[in-house]
Amino acid sequence: MNILLKPIVTEKMTKQGDTHNRYGFVVARNANKLQIKKAVEELYGVTVAEVNTMRYGGKVKTRNTKSGLLVGKTVSVKKAVITLAEGSKIDFYSNI
Repeated sequence: MNILLKPIVTEKMTKQGDTHNRYGFVVARNANKLQIKKAVEELYGVTVAEVNTMRYGGKVKTRNTKSGLLVGKTVSVKKAVITLAEGSKIDFYSNI
């Protein structure tokens, strides 16, 4: 099972990575904090100090078309914010 789906590379998370040594990931919805910690440590070779998770429910979206009103829903997501120990760093841009 793949725990880490993708990193969150936004302006806010980049700033937190520089100042507070925190990095964000979109993770599997059924993953717990211990699994997330183990996956990050194995994949990036760093020491994780803390893991915070948050769950976002999907939003209901509607739009008007010629054939009528279309109603749909976006996917629900679980995010994790990882705080690394002192001296550890993750570089998402090294493979570019």
